[in-house]
Amino acid sequence: MTAIEERFPRPSVMGVVNVTPDSFSDGGVHLDPYVAAAAARRMVEEGAAVVDVGGESTRPGSDGVSAGEELRRVMPVLDRLGGEVPFSIDTSKAVVARQALERGAIFVNDVTALRGDPELAGIVAGSDSYLCLMHMQGEPRTMQAEPRYEDVAADVASFLEERLAFAVAQGIAEERICLDPGIGFGKTVAQNFELVRRLDVLLALGRPVLVGFSRKSSLRRLTGSDDLLGASVAAAVAAFERGATILRVHDVKPHVDALAVVAAIA
Repeated sequence: MTAIEERFPRPSVMGVVNVTPDSFSDGGVHLDPYVAAAAARRMVEEGAAVVDVGGESTRPGSDGVSAGEELRRVMPVLDRLGGEVPFSIDTSKAVVARQALERGAIFVNDVTALRGDPELAGIVAGSDSYLCLMHMQGEPRTMQAEPRYEDVAADVASFLEERLAFAVAQGIAEERICLDPGIGFGKTVAQNFELVRRLDVLLALGRPVLVGFSRKSSLRRLTGSDDLLGASVAAAVAAFERGATILRVHDVKPHVDALAVVAAIA
């Protein structure tokens, strides 16, 4: 498989399909596998480079689900995609990743950065899939309880540098790995914006950066609005201008169009 930078040139859009009843922005929308698969196909038609399918909510305060429940949610969707759509599996569980890879997943997106399941690194190493390592302080149930950092950008970069080294030591090719600062995962509103503003600190690690600011509550707190499309696009554009490669979004076409314009100007 080619290096992640070649497969996902800047800017690339990752569409989000949450097959959950309780995700913060689209919980319940894609529980029907036919609806979820249709949404994934539409996202690719609108310009998404890959679609991220997940069966476990990681919103603040959420509890985890069993591997069996996660499989029950996502596998019918992946079966209906039939390998026709480039998709990522958003999971921290080895058994879920393995079955998704068997169905053609090209990407494993792990919010625990290979800390959640000791077998996941081996599954990824034994495949030729891409991997995203994300920073999260604590776990979803507790991560927003007074997050603290000495220097949020430096602390997140230090964590991701250590997890990158771990992944490589487990046999995963560095050229297949990207990094995610974990916007909203154990950060205050100010810390989320600081991470985007200081993205160069993460870029110094030498890996492509994925940013997912779409529909996050920090945007609602800033704007006071429940319609977060404009705010989400603005955050994605700002992240791209500061060096992000992959933008993880819920509304694909507006992001693809906005990023095309910004890339043309840049």
